[in-house]
Amino acid sequence: MKDKQAVSIKYNAPKAPEVIAKGFGERAEAIIKLAEESGILVHQDTELASYLTRLDVGDEIPKEVYVIIAELIAWSYILQGKKPEKWNNIHNKVDDRV
Repeated sequence: MKDKQAVSIKYNAPKAPEVIAKGFGERAEAIIKLAEESGILVHQDTELASYLTRLDVGDEIPKEVYVIIAELIAWSYILQGKKPEKWNNIHNKVDDRV
């Protein structure tokens, strides 16, 4: 069985999101635990984590994963009740009662 892996990214617009922590095994568990305790969204995606663990801490995410990361950031904002002022749920796919 592969070691658990974790990558933490931070987004400071207008810069691209960057890797701020990464780890395997016990370090990955510690990163996940700290994120959960801090109320930070934890997304489980083995393939994305494997890709991102190849980056160094301080690296910006590559353009190849911009869309994936942008969707995760947007979803985390919705889960926190943050929406753009003129946001329009035209497809009615997001339930505001979440």
